[in-house]
Amino acid sequence: MTITEAELRAGLSRRLAQVQWSVTDSLVIARRHLIRISRIPQTLIFAVIQPVMFIVMFSYVFSGSMTVGGSTDPAAYREFLIAGVLAQTVTFTATTTCIGIADDMRSGIDDRFRTLPMSHGAVLAGRHIANLAQIAVTLTVLAAVALLTGWRIHTTAFQALAAFALLLLLGYAFSWIGALTALHARTPETAGTAGLLWVFPLTFISNAFADTANMTPWLRHTAEWNPFSAVVQSTRTLFGSPGTSHSTAWPMQHPIPASLLWCLLLITIFRTLSIHTYRTMTKV
Repeated sequence: MTITEAELRAGLSRRLAQVQWSVTDSLVIARRHLIRISRIPQTLIFAVIQPVMFIVMFSYVFSGSMTVGGSTDPAAYREFLIAGVLAQTVTFTATTTCIGIADDMRSGIDDRFRTLPMSHGAVLAGRHIANLAQIAVTLTVLAAVALLTGWRIHTTAFQALAAFALLLLLGYAFSWIGALTALHARTPETAGTAGLLWVFPLTFISNAFADTANMTPWLRHTAEWNPFSAVVQSTRTLFGSPGTSHSTAWPMQHPIPASLLWCLLLITIFRTLSIHTYRTMTKV
């Protein structure tokens, strides 16, 4: 049995209509979350305060005792630090995703979405689009604070924008991990705790705050193959900041391709699992 050209066109039209439907629904859900943030600005304010505290405290409390590439210059450590704080900040949005999704499930709005003629995947995708907008605002504020502490961008504007784009991609990828965590945790309290269980080790067993050369061998290898470390190293490269160039691990020698591969892999796996779980789960 052969498929006619008309049938192929009809199938393609249906597929395009489904994609358009999903995109439209995702933007509607994203608008809902952005309106909610605008009406509860404390959500954004407190999301910015913590990383600002990290920048200030790490820059002035630890800079005199940290060694980066054999240098004990506090200014060198501040240059080294900022990329790590920026990457950690976008990663911590995964816990916000955890709590937000779990809260929607408990409040009943999730059940309302299920009764509507809308794409189920859009419920999760819309939240992630809104998260990207929140991350962009947070990164802008943090970059301004970092500049006040003495941090500088030593590369072109294009490379700097590429670094920020990579940070947004990291936040998007890890938010899908947070979404899957929330769908299994079910309650905001459990989701918040479960999110921190993997976020903290991931961000601290890395090159974000300390040079991996100063770590024990097994910990150094773990940190160097950490997806988070690859993005931090890429960001430092694009900003022209000092990094861990001594490492022979492939992700540290080729951080930008490694970062893109890690992020795309994480998005593919956890987005698929999250949407599948959301579509098949039942309220308990």
